[in-house]
Amino acid sequence: DVEPFGWYKGKFALGLESRLTDRPLAKYVNVTAINPTPLGEGKTVTSIGLSMGLNRIGKRAIVTLRQPSQGPLFGIKGGGAGGGNSKLFPADEINLHFTGDMHAIGAATNLLAALIDNHLARKATPIIDPATVFWQRCVDICDRGLRKVQTAVGDGEKWITRTTAFDLTPASEIMAILALATSLPDFSRRIGRILVGLTPQGDPVFVDDLKVTGALTAILKDAVRPNLVQTLEGTPAIVHAGPFANIAHGNSSVLGDLIATRLADYVVTESGFGSDCGAEKFFNIKCRVSGLRPDVEVVVCTVRALKLHSGQFAVKAGKPLPPELLTENLPALRAGAVNLQAHLEILRQFGVPTVIAVNRFPDDTDSELEEVRKIALSAGAADVAVSTAFADGGVGAEQIAEAVIKAAALPRNFQFLYGLELPPEEKLRTIATKIYGAEGVDMSPEATDQLELYRRIGFGNFPVCIAKTQYSLSHDPKLIGRPKGFRIPIRQVRLAAGAGFLYAL
Repeated sequence: DVEPFGWYKGKFALGLESRLTDRPLAKYVNVTAINPTPLGEGKTVTSIGLSMGLNRIGKRAIVTLRQPSQGPLFGIKGGGAGGGNSKLFPADEINLHFTGDMHAIGAATNLLAALIDNHLARKATPIIDPATVFWQRCVDICDRGLRKVQTAVGDGEKWITRTTAFDLTPASEIMAILALATSLPDFSRRIGRILVGLTPQGDPVFVDDLKVTGALTAILKDAVRPNLVQTLEGTPAIVHAGPFANIAHGNSSVLGDLIATRLADYVVTESGFGSDCGAEKFFNIKCRVSGLRPDVEVVVCTVRALKLHSGQFAVKAGKPLPPELLTENLPALRAGAVNLQAHLEILRQFGVPTVIAVNRFPDDTDSELEEVRKIALSAGAADVAVSTAFADGGVGAEQIAEAVIKAAALPRNFQFLYGLELPPEEKLRTIATKIYGAEGVDMSPEATDQLELYRRIGFGNFPVCIAKTQYSLSHDPKLIGRPKGFRIPIRQVRLAAGAGFLYAL
């Protein structure tokens, strides 16, 4: 059921997930974090390390992760395959072209854009109003010259021009569809449901209406198949799909998790950035589609990141750290720990036991680690464990593994944050107030009109995905710690009809 892709990679067979349903479900563990800082919290390192630690203490474990993007790889963030002695193998191939899934998504996205332009130029039916075309091209590198472009199609005498843009491939709707599809037929249905634009009369035009669903599915037929690699210690790793968590829903594929949870005792997955971004979308979007329910939530933090959230230090990525950040400072730690407390309160609303994983650095003192432990336990954490997986591999994550096993035995009362029957405005307000701690949302006239359109064409009951900064609980990256007294501005609301959610900007 695994087809080799070179020496160290493989792809699962289509339909495998449906042939495994008679097997017991694994314990399902999601790893998230506090609001990240330019230093990085080591979430992927911890996820990989936890899977290796579980295997070391006799539990069959699989880790499921997103495919890295070349945009962040060649930008400020770097690779996404772990680091030190807690990483995937072969990391260089995973970080670059891997099995070609990212390129296939780009090809399909740009093919659809080309077909739309051809449809406009030929004035084919159904007629599409050029001003209403929602679809944009994509590219997997950070290219400022393509952030806004003007296209022109025509016969040389009469041109149709319009302003459009290139998205990053991980932010494209086809990437979201790949991550949320439950089978190849479901994937094809979702592709056909993509909203292309509107007719001059205001009626929706979908990919199915253009008769190109089959062509797009054909390009992506192998990209739908989850990828199998391994960690440095031989733990199986399913790396599939790569939507960002700040401007998309930020989780690896449903298909990968459906396979993994039937093949292991424990499945460790990861949602992007903090619990206000990836984890909220994991619960309210991914888990609705997959039908899987998490048994344990792990929150990764570092002592230095908690100090930074005190607002007493200035740090920039790539620059040397201020010496005072590397010395013991319990008052700064306590001041910044309000961010950790906020994330514990967020997760408590979903009814899942939470373990705090402190990713230890050499300059962390025992007093600081003990202070984090006291703060986390008093805020409702089921347990607190220290990880040295970066330096020590799986043995450095055994403490987290033991804590996760104990937490998985605790009762859970999983619940979604909102019901799908709520109006989208109310869903947005619920996330803003209960997750971000905002006083409310401010909808622009454009966003209000867009929601009215989506209701009219039958898509008002989708879950919502808010695109916001990962660095703050708020919409403003400068508001670190636990900001108060702010409101979330909603400029636009876009429809990802194929993926199955509304996303607010």
